[in-house]
Amino acid sequence: MKSAVLAALAFSLLPATLTAQNGFFDHWESRVNATSAKQPSWPIPVIAPSSQLVQLMRFDVLRQITPTHTDTVNIDNGKGLNLIPFANTEIDICLPPLILHNNDKVVDGTGDFSVVYKYRPFKSPSEAHNYSLGGQVLFTVPTGSYKNGTAVSTIQPTLMGGKGYKRFAVQSAIGGVLPNSSVPAIGRTISWNTTAQYKVGKIFWPEIESNSSFYHLGPNNGKSQNFVSPGLMISKFKFSKDPKNRLALILGGSVQIATSTYHAYNHALVFTSRFAF
Repeated sequence: MKSAVLAALAFSLLPATLTAQNGFFDHWESRVNATSAKQPSWPIPVIAPSSQLVQLMRFDVLRQITPTHTDTVNIDNGKGLNLIPFANTEIDICLPPLILHNNDKVVDGTGDFSVVYKYRPFKSPSEAHNYSLGGQVLFTVPTGSYKNGTAVSTIQPTLMGGKGYKRFAVQSAIGGVLPNSSVPAIGRTISWNTTAQYKVGKIFWPEIESNSSFYHLGPNNGKSQNFVSPGLMISKFKFSKDPKNRLALILGGSVQIATSTYHAYNHALVFTSRFAF
């Protein structure tokens, strides 16, 4: 009798549940448009994270030249699907990258799977106060093969913000990679990225980034590295003249140049492609 009552109750609630789900997805597009309209129009930098919220598919390619002149290619670079399911909120599903070492002594393979939760509570569009401030937490799972990933899961909290003035914008982000275990073996890393961007014409954004890492414990304990990365974002090629239509292609690239005594690689070429929807 009890099971029958529970079944009847569940059946009676089913239409309301389906209606709520349909309403959630029916209003998805309006939520994304409203969220995007409340923030500045600067593009996400080529390399550095940003407090800007975006809904897109992203695919990057990174080619690194090490001090020993080995050539490592990172396909996808841990990017993937970025979604805006709620106001002020972004969730990223990042696919494991494919890492090609071009070295007979090192085995090629895939890196780690990761998920990002981003929240941006403070913002003002370019036409108003032109700023953005938020934070994110990146979770990685050790799915890498043949030592191409981290041996343990990690958490990386990051605080991000930016301020614009007319066609000029500065964005900055600081965060730390915190392993869940094996801290002496893996160590902790503080990352600090700052990007200066300037809008030229309607879609061109030349930029220069400073990408810094500071290592505590682990094999690089006490070391730090820095790259200066001049680049260009092209944002964006719209597929429709309708301002409410978000379909667009965004392209960018930069060159990372080592400026510190210690560096894992001398320089890198970075290409990014993003399909906004």
